[in-house]
Amino acid sequence: MNNLKKTAIIKYGTLFIPAVILFSIVFNSCSGGYSFTGQDISANIKTVQINYFPNQASLVQPNLSNVFTETLKDRFISQTNLEMVTYDGDIAFEGMITNYTVNAQAFQGNETAALNRLTITVKVKFTNTDEPAKSFESNFSRYADFESTQSLSSVEGDLIQQICDELVTDIFNKSVANW
Repeated sequence: MNNLKKTAIIKYGTLFIPAVILFSIVFNSCSGGYSFTGQDISANIKTVQINYFPNQASLVQPNLSNVFTETLKDRFISQTNLEMVTYDGDIAFEGMITNYTVNAQAFQGNETAALNRLTITVKVKFTNTDEPAKSFESNFSRYADFESTQSLSSVEGDLIQQICDELVTDIFNKSVANW
């Protein structure tokens, strides 16, 4: 190995090692508030409770409550280290589905709708026992459009899952990602 290569290895090696040590010190000294998934969960929070979200909308889709509740649970299981509990969670979610509607959108010249819109609204009460100031009660609403040539029953399952995924992302971000 020539002297130029040895000098470069020594020069960059002496810069790299302190940077790694500094990075380790900074992120290990954080007291649980940092996560690479964007979470901001206190180290004191160990459990999450997610209650069943009943469908109280005037139009009731039989599977919606289960799909929404399980999607919310799955997000917390897959993206946090919190233990799922059935009562006395350090953070807790409860609420209900308040709206499930289909409305015509994008009317064409002959007064027929080119698109229909499925809208789902969920009322959520989030309780944070460690940091009560972060608790909230909010409505979350999302929609998806589909061609008017398609029947709702032919696209409903996929649209419900898509909308529930979006609702859960909004709820997750507001509750533990502080977005």
